[in-house]
Amino acid sequence: MRLLHTSDWHLGRSFHRVNMLDAQTEFIGHLVRTVRERAVDAVLVSGDVYDRAVPPLAAVELFDDALHRLADLGVPTVMISGNHDSARRLGVGAGLIDRAGIHLRTEPSAAGTPVVLADAFGDIAFYGLPYLEPALVKDEFGVEKAGHEAVLAAAMDRVRADLAARAPGTRSVVLAHAFVTGGEASDSERDITVGGVAAVPAGVFDGVDYVALGHLHGCQTITERVRYSGSPLAYSFSETDHRKSMWLVDLAGDGTVTAERLDCPVPRPLARLRGTLDDLLADPALTRHEDAWIEATLTDPVRPADPMARLTDRFPGTLSLVFAPERAPDDPDVTYARRLAGRTDRQIAEDFVAHVRGAGPDERELAVLGDAFDAVHADAAAREVPR
Repeated sequence: MRLLHTSDWHLGRSFHRVNMLDAQTEFIGHLVRTVRERAVDAVLVSGDVYDRAVPPLAAVELFDDALHRLADLGVPTVMISGNHDSARRLGVGAGLIDRAGIHLRTEPSAAGTPVVLADAFGDIAFYGLPYLEPALVKDEFGVEKAGHEAVLAAAMDRVRADLAARAPGTRSVVLAHAFVTGGEASDSERDITVGGVAAVPAGVFDGVDYVALGHLHGCQTITERVRYSGSPLAYSFSETDHRKSMWLVDLAGDGTVTAERLDCPVPRPLARLRGTLDDLLADPALTRHEDAWIEATLTDPVRPADPMARLTDRFPGTLSLVFAPERAPDDPDVTYARRLAGRTDRQIAEDFVAHVRGAGPDERELAVLGDAFDAVHADAAAREVPR
């Protein structure tokens, strides 16, 4: 069976205030053409269909158009909700559109109930594991302590139990939306790390033939059977070096997996430029970036006059302007920025306690901080607050 693995469409998202709807529409057209021209048997969409819980109408219309076009081709689609989606909203009408070959899996309780498709070699069971917010699903899966690894492991236990009860030789595919150890993140994914460790080991998915992952925006191979497709479009300048693509996966009768990367359309290249304003305006080597979307980091020791206006004269696609003056290593601003770089909200809170009191939080206080951040995160997820 030939599968097309994609994820993280983020319909409705903009790029530094640039409306991406035209680019997203072009991607959907590319997806449908690929399904038709490459004789795809099933499409897998591993979460974050939308960019927020309540997407704009234009995004919903584009999603509706995509589903109609895929259904018209008669190619089954299996789709899960991600951490940006409202699982409840995305899942409305799932039972009805299931009849059209569009299989939405948004309920954690259905983790062990697959969509079963068949080819010349027999059945293939597709298990959809939507994004599992630990604090909200720990009771469903009977885990004592909320954690990403614990709830995913419990969901996979249900998958393996169902698979074991099926006919010998039944092949299996899992769709999941998670941060798997070894994956490389970018700036445009919403952080799912709160009180505990968000990353889960790839071994959690042992026992199935292919795992179609979503959440991380870079296309990457964790193992030959565990892959991220990445987002089809860049949504931050941290993705400048990404090659946006989908996986075309052939699942053989014996469970052997072969995969081919298929490039997605690039609406406009991205470039990150760094230097003084005068250097950026004069450097002939930067001519090739004049039609790109630009993030410019200015290193002038003193902020120059009208930097954005002057940059856009040469680089009309300048969308982001960052000031990073070159300063001495002992400059207080440099030291503070370095202390904050790469730290989570919880780590910053722990640093604050240490700064105010002269000593960091003890084990009991660490647990209180962790519970507080978990509670806020779970409440936001339950209320479907767009962030």
